[in-house]
Amino acid sequence: MYTYPFRPSTPYVAVDGIIKIFDQRNFQGIVLIERKNAPYGWALPGGFVEIGEKVEDALVREMKEETNLAIKEFRLFNVYSDPKRDPRFHTISITFVCTATGIPKGADDAKVAHIVALEEIPWERLVFDHAKILEDFLQGMRCC
Repeated sequence: MYTYPFRPSTPYVAVDGIIKIFDQRNFQGIVLIERKNAPYGWALPGGFVEIGEKVEDALVREMKEETNLAIKEFRLFNVYSDPKRDPRFHTISITFVCTATGIPKGADDAKVAHIVALEEIPWERLVFDHAKILEDFLQGMRCC
């Protein structure tokens, strides 16, 4: 691992996962968490990439830590980098679409994890820019 002679002033790198839940072969909804820490509200599961960690490994780790789900497959969805997306500091989210089966259980930064039908997304309670991410996700589902 390379050690910088200075602290770089770049945004923090995070991963977010849109976890699609299936019961056998039937789509049940996506996983949203209720945050245990500020900013409070509902969010996609996710977290920060650790120094020396691959982004893909951070995704698998964060999904397991916050939802207790082992994601089966994932694909890159988009990158979100608005400096105002996180009220705490500038973050860049590398966002993935994932699939899993099972019942999520909130842990780590997640107070509770829910399976939410797409028509029941609590838009007014979403934090960060997760409403924008989910709008983009739903738009992609309509067109393709």
